[in-house]
Order: sequence, then structure tokens, then C-alpha cells
Amino acid sequence: MSAINQLKALIVGAPEELRAELRGLGTKRQVRRCARLRQRPTRSLEHRMTVLALRSTAHRIQLLAAEAAELRAELEQLVAASAPWLLTLPGVGPISAAQVLVSWSHPGRLRSEAAFAALAGANPIPASSGQVTRHRLNRGGDRQLNRALHTIVLARLRDDADTRAYAARRRLEGKTTRDIRRCLKRAIARQLFKLLERYERAAVDLGRIA
Repeated sequence: MSAINQLKALIVGAPEELRAELRGLGTKRQVRRCARLRQRPTRSLEHRMTVLALRSTAHRIQLLAAEAAELRAELEQLVAASAPWLLTLPGVGPISAAQVLVSWSHPGRLRSEAAFAALAGANPIPASSGQVTRHRLNRGGDRQLNRALHTIVLARLRDDADTRAYAARRRLEGKTTRDIRRCLKRAIARQLFKLLERYERAAVDLGRIA
């Protein structure tokens, strides 16, 4: 993301001819176009140096994207080997699944699903005032696990019909988008913990029997 932001900043400050060439393109197309830019001796020094900076930054973005894709594939293999059922859950990709597994660690580490939610910073914090009863987001806990839950929530709101229906129902009740996401994080934390404890304990029991 930092490299992409740098590329965008370079485009904004580029000579008009370069800006015109790149304007209106999506990020991926801008990266590909910048990676193919060539310096021309007849152009001004500013133009040539800007082309050099754009091309170098675009190449770095492509390299980082390739590395990220490779690491994602390796993570998917690791998760599939240890808890393949995680990847079948709506909205759970290999990166989120790996973070959930690392944070949860092993059966019995956390005494309850409420403790897992607290670890994830997904437990509701009372924020009532007067006769108004409400809760707010928890800013503590394992922020990487919280981010994984947030990613799962966004994916489900986008792709899962049941989650979208739930969100629509809560909006009719007067809940804000932030409140809905908080509730979904808590529900997903509960679901994941119960499944992790159930499947992993079963796997351990099978190993003992074998």
C-alpha cells in the first residue's frame, strides 16, 4: 500500500503529458503502464527523472505483489493441512484463517468464547448514558486478530446473503453500520471459537485412539 501511495503521488506531480497518459486508469493498469515506461533522450530532465521514478516504483509494486501471492499460497497450504474446514467458512480466506489459528493457539488455552472475544477486542464495552443503553467498540486486545475478524465481516457483508439480511434487519432497528459490524465481530468470534475447540479436540481424541 505504501508503494502504491508513492506511485499515486508521483503521478500527481508528473509532467502533464505523463499525467494525461495515466489519468483515468485503474491502479492495476497504472502499475502495468508505469512498469513499461521508457525514457526518451529528447524529453526534459524532469520528464526523464519522473519516468525513472515511476518505473522503479511500479516494478517494486509488482515484486511485492508477487511475493504476497506466494506467501498467501503457502499460508493456504498450511491452513489446509491443520484446519481445512476454516477455509470453507464464509468470508474466511487463508490470511484471516492463519491469524485466527495463531491467536487461538490450541484447545483449552482460552476458558470460553467470551475470553476469545475479549482477546480479539470483539467484546462489547458498555457506553450507556442516562437512559440510553448502548455499547462501543473495544480498542484493546489482539489487533491482528481483530483485523482478521473485521476482514471476515466485510467479506460476509459483501458476499453472504444471510449476513446481508442480518445487517438489513439491524438497520431497521436503528443500529448504525459501526454497531452492526461490532455485533457481527462478536458473533463470528463466538462461531470460530466453538468450531476451533470442537474440531481440534476431536482431532486430538482421534490421535489418542490411533
